[in-house]
Amino acid sequence: MTRGGSGSPAHEPVITSYAEAPNRSVRVGGTTYAYRELGPRGGIPVVFFVHLAATLDNWDPRIVDPIARGRHVIAFDQRGVGASTGKVAPTIEEAADHAYELITALGHEKIDVFSFSMGGMIAQDLVVKHPDLVRRLVLTGTGPRGGKDMDKVVRTTYWDILRATLTRSDPKEFLFFPRDDAGRSAAKAFVARLQERTVDRDRPISVSALRTQLKAIQEFGRSAPSDLSTLTQPTLIANGDHDRMVPSALSGDLHRRIRGSELIIYPGSGHGGIFQFHDRFAPVVVDFLGASA
Repeated sequence: MTRGGSGSPAHEPVITSYAEAPNRSVRVGGTTYAYRELGPRGGIPVVFFVHLAATLDNWDPRIVDPIARGRHVIAFDQRGVGASTGKVAPTIEEAADHAYELITALGHEKIDVFSFSMGGMIAQDLVVKHPDLVRRLVLTGTGPRGGKDMDKVVRTTYWDILRATLTRSDPKEFLFFPRDDAGRSAAKAFVARLQERTVDRDRPISVSALRTQLKAIQEFGRSAPSDLSTLTQPTLIANGDHDRMVPSALSGDLHRRIRGSELIIYPGSGHGGIFQFHDRFAPVVVDFLGASA
């Protein structure tokens, strides 16, 4: 294992702005994983699991920064995406194996998880296979393996990419937000926040990588459910009430499957409900994650 990046984390000032977090890399076997970390070091880190087609530049700083003020945060590019090398995982389970490989390579035996959309699917497979690794679990805009209509995300994604292309918009404006006045305004603000980082930006995902991820989600949606009753981690589930990508009902399904979990549904919002209502959600998730030890 070898690491790269700008200097030694132990001797750097604490960075709590995601826009300023340095790019780092770690080589594991034949794969180089790209990641960014920020916040105070020490204790249990919060590892962020990103959504379909996303790179390091797709995390909303209004969610990351409040967490990083008190916690060590790690975000990473999956294999074959952004600055990470290798081939994109053809299944969600394999993507979870890759995440485990990265986490252990960075020397962490216990983590908290913040996940969104496809990242939440990967996080579920990770915690089912490695239950002792995860202390606290945040699942947003996602659903369980085998969940009803989960496989329809493929059709919705392609349709909204077409709509965005025709209107010269970012596809996330259609996929994540409702098309009413409030939703359009929230979408524009969200996309603008993603541009706050102006240097060392990541490479966009390739079309072939996107297709591979979509097939993995489709297979996840059509396969037999995982036994989530075995999960004992405190779990926070959140979504909007009109999620077109991963139907909002699946958040309720997750809540029923994971005993003792908390569920938050934001009215008048969609797949990106946590981003539309970041001012309300961020304090809740900071409180839920708590201290690092």
